[in-house]
Amino acid sequence: MKLTFYGGARTVTGSNYLLEAEETKILIDCGLHQGGYVCELDNYEPFSYDPKSIDALFVTHAHIDHIGKIPKLYKEGFRGKIFSTPPTKEFAEELLLDSGDLLAREAKKCGKDPIYSTEDVSGVLSLWNTEKYHKEIVVKDVKGLFYDAGHILGSSSVLIEAEGKKIIFSGDLGNMPAPLIKEYEKIEGVDYAIMESTYGGRVHEDPAERKSLLEDAIEDVVQKGGALLIPAFAMERTQELLYELNNLVENGRIPEIPIFLDSPLAIKLTAIYKKYEGDADYFDKESMNLVKSGDAIFQFPGLHPTLKTKDSREIKKTPNPKVIIAGSGMSQGGRIVFHEREYLPDEKSAILFIGYQVRNSLGRKILEGENPVEIMGKTTPVKAKVKAIGGYSAHADQPLLMRWLKPMKTTLKKVYLVHGEEDQMGPLAQKLKDFMAVDTYIPEIGESVEL
Repeated sequence: MKLTFYGGARTVTGSNYLLEAEETKILIDCGLHQGGYVCELDNYEPFSYDPKSIDALFVTHAHIDHIGKIPKLYKEGFRGKIFSTPPTKEFAEELLLDSGDLLAREAKKCGKDPIYSTEDVSGVLSLWNTEKYHKEIVVKDVKGLFYDAGHILGSSSVLIEAEGKKIIFSGDLGNMPAPLIKEYEKIEGVDYAIMESTYGGRVHEDPAERKSLLEDAIEDVVQKGGALLIPAFAMERTQELLYELNNLVENGRIPEIPIFLDSPLAIKLTAIYKKYEGDADYFDKESMNLVKSGDAIFQFPGLHPTLKTKDSREIKKTPNPKVIIAGSGMSQGGRIVFHEREYLPDEKSAILFIGYQVRNSLGRKILEGENPVEIMGKTTPVKAKVKAIGGYSAHADQPLLMRWLKPMKTTLKKVYLVHGEEDQMGPLAQKLKDFMAVDTYIPEIGESVEL
């Protein structure tokens, strides 16, 4: 059986793995390359395999770096089956349409055709099947199974069984403790693990402290009379933020100031969260109990969702102090860049990063102290205070990655580290060799291995 790493090798974005069994070819994820301008990345390159030859695609979760090239796969001839959990399909529909609009605008700037069309998204959805956790999926001589990865609502690790071997693809593994969703599941009896390593060289701040750090950041701008900008990913991070802000407001820990949710996509995705919020397959006991008690966990006094562009433009007319939550989470587009251009030059204001900032993104540049920065062609000085809360990461850190792998140790033949930058992969590989005596390998893009 052959495994080829077509994406997500020695980099964080563009996850795409091809597993070839005796009769069957399956893909795990088919993600977009992110960080920098779309036209400069590999997204326009043809696939290194024939999309028509693929029997099935298993999707770990609906982040664009895992699903963003599925419509391109369809456009180039893929007509196999797609499998994911039910929430992942619902999120994917919204995210692929939103990403398609953004990609079309970017393509126009550099004189290229869009990577995919709305019709391609419709075609993808027609092939998409859903299955809950622990339900066996059979594709010819291959069996698949989803386990909860604890990363976002509906996220999965994918267990593939073929030719008498068991291979686990971790997908993105969640941080813990985390609000809203359950922790990742314990998995045993695996021969090979393909494991993410986004934070393989780090130990996160205690997630339990993040609410108090958020409280401090808000109180700071209240005292100074500034605006707090929070670039947030539309899915999971925004809902976690709303959940914790709800708690802070309802318990009187922060003053009731205007809090703008300035992201149409996040507003749409939050509606999907509300659909599943009473489902014990996905949500943890604490959030389930709050829902049962009648608490609207994503709604609180002072929250202003702004769907329309004209409402977004009016935000600057609202006197400070205020909080503005907007996408994109890496400041690569979306409404947040307009607010950054407005408020980064203001020393009374602050910008708070609560998610991973990929190399070359505007968010990464601001976080690493670049000053001034270029925003939409305009040189913008950074006088606002720059802050980050690591505890909001939705990715497991080194101890949690090792904990996920530990139950597999007795049967595990080899671990392949993916979805990470080399400065994070190296320390994790060494730790696994030293403390778990696990054979660990870091593949290159395009490399094939025999399992």
